[in-house]
Amino acid sequence: MIPRYSRPEMTAIWDPATKFRIWFEIEAHAGDAMADLGVIPRENADAVWKAKDVEFDVARIDEIEAVTKHDVIAFLTHLAEHVGSEQARFVHQGMTSSDVLDTTFNVQLTRAADILISDMERVLAALKARALEHKDTVRIGRSHGIHAEPTTMGLTFARFYAEMDRGLARLRAAREEIATGALSGAVGTFANIDPAVEEHVCAKMGLKPEPISTQVIPRDRHAMFFATLGVIASSMENIATEIRHMQRTEVLEAEEFFSKGQKGSSAMPHKRNPVLTENLTGLARLVRMSVVPAMENVTLWHERDISHSSVERAIGPDTTVTLDFALNRLAGVIEKLVIYPETMLNNMNKFRGLVMSQRVLLALTQAGVSREDAYRLVQRNAMKVWEQGKDFKTELLADPEVTAALTPAQIEEKFDLGYHTKHVDTIFARVFG
Repeated sequence: MIPRYSRPEMTAIWDPATKFRIWFEIEAHAGDAMADLGVIPRENADAVWKAKDVEFDVARIDEIEAVTKHDVIAFLTHLAEHVGSEQARFVHQGMTSSDVLDTTFNVQLTRAADILISDMERVLAALKARALEHKDTVRIGRSHGIHAEPTTMGLTFARFYAEMDRGLARLRAAREEIATGALSGAVGTFANIDPAVEEHVCAKMGLKPEPISTQVIPRDRHAMFFATLGVIASSMENIATEIRHMQRTEVLEAEEFFSKGQKGSSAMPHKRNPVLTENLTGLARLVRMSVVPAMENVTLWHERDISHSSVERAIGPDTTVTLDFALNRLAGVIEKLVIYPETMLNNMNKFRGLVMSQRVLLALTQAGVSREDAYRLVQRNAMKVWEQGKDFKTELLADPEVTAALTPAQIEEKFDLGYHTKHVDTIFARVFG
């Protein structure tokens, strides 16, 4: 997590001051619930809330932790400095550190998910707008990087929209999965804290009680969350890679917006490089980097160990902050992407009708020619285009074996572009409803 790839709303979630504020709210709400149950005096619970407007001193907490070697104890000591040791003596009653740490982490991940959901909605809006704009803009489809058959730029955007829409659905499910809290005490038995306290705190913090925790919230939830972010990052890279391809000089069907005064190269003044989508490719790798550690965190010793803790201190902020930045960058790239329809047509016609080979193949089989012979006839003429720069339709019209099965009019008809776009509206209806 570095400032270059960070946005303030997301980084604020992971600021130490925010963390300590959440810790305070958990402790204070727990005190309210225990007072309602008659476990602690109401005046002590109320006294804790005197610190609700306190700006906790991060440096002071760090100073205490340097002695205690325990972050939660350091915070509780600092809280007592504000509330008073007598009034604060029931704070953390029956709780263990993980009750605070795990519940806080899930609050942070839930808030991060809300921002990421908004980011995804922006990406989807951009993809939909460009898809509708270029629904009928014909371009060549490619397989293995080689010209295949005509498609449209709108369909390219639409398939990316569908992919990211699935990602959004997964993200919403991941948010639901991670939005649990646990205040079940040591080893999760509620021996020293009533389950009603957990229910009260979770309701106040926007979470659901974890059905069964040990001394920690089960980490399969977190594995699913970070795996979802990894899949979203991969979809983001999928889009970025297509844009990078389109910006190659010999393709140039689209390019990133190049602003006034922007420089592409320190050595070559002519360069206009796809730097944003290249950056997105790299950022996707950083996001996916969290997936395996999150998976490995699922396995913990008995009711608790802290092997997961150091991992989550890094991947929690780093992954959400990076993906937040990247999704907003991706949305901006799509919104401002410069598209060249004429170049798309020129590229498609570069091999002079070759992309219609399947139509001719099918027409020959329908005219009674065996598939093997039809393939041989079409490929024979196609190779003249590849190797000698011939015109495909001209070669077909001059081939007596082809014209023995198809009339010139039938051959001519097979070069109609509209044939390949006739179901675009059907596909759009499936994607966009």
